[in-house]
Amino acid sequence: MSIAEFYRKNGELTGFKVKGHSGYSEQGSDIVCASVSSAVMLTANLITEIFGYKADVSAVDDTVALKTDIPGDEVLQKLYQGLVLQLQEIAGEFKGNLKVQFTEV
Repeated sequence: MSIAEFYRKNGELTGFKVKGHSGYSEQGSDIVCASVSSAVMLTANLITEIFGYKADVSAVDDTVALKTDIPGDEVLQKLYQGLVLQLQEIAGEFKGNLKVQFTEV
């Protein structure tokens, strides 16, 4: 199962970590992993490359993480919320293959 963990501080999203293999199908042909990876990469690229936010980004093995420290930024919050919504939709469609959770930091 893939796990998407979103971090919150004072009610605002500050980052995420997505890890693991969904187990829906073999690696290389897993549509859940492909969907999650695409959504995560799009969001990370929007945050860092298109909007130019400073972020700590790491991608090691089967884990991608991104963290920001920019309180009160509405655009950044909407970008995070878009990823939350997309991953929750995928998790609802493919129960048991993706879990979305939140952690207060």
